[in-house]
Amino acid sequence: MSETLFDDAGAEAARGQEPLAVRMRPRTLDEVMGQRHLLGSGSPLRRLVEDDAPMSVFLWGPPGTGKTTLATVVSKATRRRFVELSAVNAGVKDVRAVIEEARRRMGMNGTRTLLFVDEVHRFNKTQQDALLPAVENRWVSFIGATTENPFFSVVGPLLSRSLLLTLESLDDADVRVLLSRALTDERGLDGRYTLTDEAADHLVRLAGGDGRRSLTYLEAGALVAGPPAAEPVEITAEHVESAVDRHAVRYDRSGDQHYDVVSAFIKSMRGSDPDAALHYLARMIEAGEDPRFIARRIVVHASEDVGMADPTALQTAVAAAQAVELIGMPEARINLAQAVIHISLAPKSNAVITAIDAAMADVRKGNAGPVPSHLRDGHYKGAADLGHGKGYRYAHDYPGGVAPQTHAPEGLTDREYYRPTEHGAERRISEVLRRIKGVLRGG
Repeated sequence: MSETLFDDAGAEAARGQEPLAVRMRPRTLDEVMGQRHLLGSGSPLRRLVEDDAPMSVFLWGPPGTGKTTLATVVSKATRRRFVELSAVNAGVKDVRAVIEEARRRMGMNGTRTLLFVDEVHRFNKTQQDALLPAVENRWVSFIGATTENPFFSVVGPLLSRSLLLTLESLDDADVRVLLSRALTDERGLDGRYTLTDEAADHLVRLAGGDGRRSLTYLEAGALVAGPPAAEPVEITAEHVESAVDRHAVRYDRSGDQHYDVVSAFIKSMRGSDPDAALHYLARMIEAGEDPRFIARRIVVHASEDVGMADPTALQTAVAAAQAVELIGMPEARINLAQAVIHISLAPKSNAVITAIDAAMADVRKGNAGPVPSHLRDGHYKGAADLGHGKGYRYAHDYPGGVAPQTHAPEGLTDREYYRPTEHGAERRISEVLRRIKGVLRGG
């Protein structure tokens, strides 16, 4: 009995030392915040739990979105023995030992095992292959967590035998609920602390959709605010700033600060000032702005402010936007910064946006005459009788691949929408365009 008492006391002491994020880990699927697309009625994950079926699942999503939590909750809900391995320090020997023990327990008393592998993308091919027999024969239920795209980091045979579920970053409302719950729950701060509105806003910004980070920072803020007292201790934004050494960026994603900073960001790139542009990029990132929004603005301005003066700017911008989707933050900050520097230093031209806007203005005014007969589709029966395609000159039959003929509708043949500048690559394009127009108008 004494050993049991000592064990209980030790377990209680250990629980008291656990981080707030661990103490507040959801116990049921209904307590999990966010991931509504995975946890709604009839969703795959809920069906797996409710039907208590053997499973092999990959949970793919950013840090702090609940991958470990979901694995733990599933094991409890299905009453499976829970074994966790970290791909950082586990090897093939560890994997095989867990599988062998799972088979032994299943054979002896029917106990089923859920094997959870965190950061499974760090397993090499041999280590992942070691999981295949257990997954295929259902000796274990397997859940692998990864922050990297499984299609690039997981071997095909293992991925094809598994259900892939994508987790999303928590939205601001979810993070606020987590903070509120942690302040009042007996497992958390148990009503001994309160949080000012400014401190809550700051924690939400710092979290960036990461639930674990929000609770870690809340706990740090409570330590700075001081020990519990007779009355609840107030945690302020200053306490949070002091605890996490990050200044509260004054930035409301739906207010004036949002529009002012974005405007300054765009105008700094347009103004060829990479240092200022990087400053505003950093402000948006630190304030928790959606990196996809930032990437979209960069892509737009690669064409709007640079365009054909440096066509590679758009390639860099699109690549940065793809990197945001592929690897996520914080690493994608580097890709965003590269695109910002490229656009800032590139020669500038607004000829592309001026051209399309001028063409659209003509169309809106009704300047949209019929397509010239020689350009109309002549492939269908009866087209030739209508004169469609008659007189069309095939460009590849002419020197330089340009045939002397008109292409614009009648009344618009003199329009010049695209007027290249003398900046960057457009200097050469300008000369090429002059020669082409000379040939076209010679027809």
